Amino acid sequence: MRQIFYIADCHIGHDNVINFDNRPFSSTEEMNKTIISNWNQVVSKNDIVYVLGDFIWYKESYWPVILEQLKGQIVLIKGNHDPNSMGADTKSYFADIKEYKEIDDENQKVILCHYPIPFYKNDSKEEYWMLHGHVHITKENTILESFRKQLLDEQIDNKSNKAHFINVGCMMPWMNYYPRTLKQIITGFNNYMEETNNARLY
Repeated sequence: MRQIFYIADCHIGHDNVINFDNRPFSSTEEMNKTIISNWNQVVSKNDIVYVLGDFIWYKESYWPVILEQLKGQIVLIKGNHDPNSMGADTKSYFADIKEYKEIDDENQKVILCHYPIPFYKNDSKEEYWMLHGHVHITKENTILESFRKQLLDEQIDNKSNKAHFINVGCMMPWMNYYPRTLKQIITGFNNYMEETNNARLY
């Protein structure tokens, strides 16, 4: 059975991101090998992986060297550090390339964008989810989480925003440098919220 996975902000080949995110790697080479190995442990040939931006830091001409090592059908939702345009050789490794996409995933509706959208389409419906990257573990992510808490605290009826937006950056605790399914992401996020005494999504 084909599975759908999600991940963002891999920054493969990016030296500075190790310190920026406090990633547990001693070198860029170790980070690259770990992300590629983790990916191929869980993704099979016919699975789909949605990469929500800032995928590979190398020059576009080197992307095929990385992409040919990765299993699955890859859909890139472009981030601010991805190339504005790609050559035919690089494009051939992707099933699709978009800046925004909406999909169905096991009776759930998933909105995909590199950038967080707290007021996403149908945000009052339980079956809608907004997955994003971009904010890493930064002040902006802290502000976003504070805003989520405010939205959840102020829910008064079934028309309230459900705050179903989740950062799927690979460095987030519920991702741990693996592509994850939607169910894994929601469960992992909720478990982390419980452990840190924050609000679960449901």
